[in-house]
Amino acid sequence: MNKRAFLIAGVVAAVVAFAAGYVVSPGGGAGGGGSSGEREILYYVDPMNPSFRSPEPGTAPCGMALEPVYADGQGGGSDQRGVINVRADRQQLIGVTTSTAVHATVPHELRLLGTVEVDETRFYDISSITEGWIREISNATTGSYVRKSQVLAKYYSDDAYNPQQAYIYALNHMDREVRTGQRAPDQGTPFEKNIINTTQALLNVGMTQEQIDRIKETRKEEFLVEIRSPADGFILERNVFLGGAFKPVTTLYTVADLSVMWILADAFETDERFLKPGAEATISHPALDDDLRAVVTDVLPEFDAATRTLKVRLEARNPGVVLRPGMFVDVSVPVELGPALTVPRSAVLDSGSRKMVFIDRGEGNLEARKVTTGWSYADRVEILKGLKEGDEVVTSCNFLLDSESRMRSAGSDPLTEVSIDPICKMEVEHAKAMANGLTSEYDGETVYFCNPGCKETFDKDPSAWPLDS
Repeated sequence: MNKRAFLIAGVVAAVVAFAAGYVVSPGGGAGGGGSSGEREILYYVDPMNPSFRSPEPGTAPCGMALEPVYADGQGGGSDQRGVINVRADRQQLIGVTTSTAVHATVPHELRLLGTVEVDETRFYDISSITEGWIREISNATTGSYVRKSQVLAKYYSDDAYNPQQAYIYALNHMDREVRTGQRAPDQGTPFEKNIINTTQALLNVGMTQEQIDRIKETRKEEFLVEIRSPADGFILERNVFLGGAFKPVTTLYTVADLSVMWILADAFETDERFLKPGAEATISHPALDDDLRAVVTDVLPEFDAATRTLKVRLEARNPGVVLRPGMFVDVSVPVELGPALTVPRSAVLDSGSRKMVFIDRGEGNLEARKVTTGWSYADRVEILKGLKEGDEVVTSCNFLLDSESRMRSAGSDPLTEVSIDPICKMEVEHAKAMANGLTSEYDGETVYFCNPGCKETFDKDPSAWPLDS
């Protein structure tokens, strides 16, 4: 009887001891050193606030059960370095979302700031050839729109009188020879050469062809030389006044045709590939009812060493003359980036010294992975290394997960830099491969292998094995 009672008491004691151990270590490990198969628990953390620590298990301030942090740098039951386990209900609670890394072509609008300038080929400078005095002047002032051949002013010049007399004399003598039959109408004479020479002399003193034709018709001298607009456009500069005198090579008027304008846009060096001649863009400004179409010209962009930018020239038609010289406008150039492996911008955590993402491995396991990025436009980021197509990356709550990952890692770096073995397509940790001498250099890149056999196979013919990030 005593023997039977002793056995019953032993069984009860064993059950109590197991129950006590389960309460102390809900994660399956002992709170102390334990046996070689157990994991040592350092402390417990609030799953919603990893900065909250407790030496004992229990309930967190948020109402959820505290989770253990193990001495091997992991928590939540995960045995992989750089991986944390967040249950599906917790992910839903804190708002974790994911997206797939895909190879894609990304449409984008390159936005630039542009300055409106006058087209140099539509810029007219009316300068004096001789000295003179303004005797008549129109009411066209700076900013006025003028038509081609419109008379802007008239001036007197001593140099214009004698060439007119010589021109009329040559015309009269040639007419007399034709009337008297001394030559046929189509037969040239010395007077015909004189007409050509005197016509050029009148042009050289500033007389327009319209005025010369009128003198030919009337055969009368005109004492005032007309200043006419060379094209339809706006007067940008007016340096004449009634009764004023001027010297040779004086700018009297500046007229610009504003029907077509130049836009000089500032672009970074890296954007030059999107701004090839013929590339189309749109011009917008609050004063414009509709956007205007512009085209990149075939002129080599100028580089500004002070701002480290390129001056790209575009050309745009200017209906209604809504674009004015000196105006600032927005330039939008549609471009396509890729194809490239991309993820949403929100998936990448950038600390300055490194960039990382969290990969969803399933069953609540989230792996911190260091990545190398390329271009970043709109809401997409190019991934050069660290991911492969199809990887599910976390796109929200990354900072919270990063904080929890660091807390569970007990101060160690949770990121393990990995790449794909080109032979067996297995993931390889760079540190382990380098420690075991399982690396090769090919085409300026370090290749990592999981075993000596893969390295030997690759080294025999590296070009036969495509490299994956």
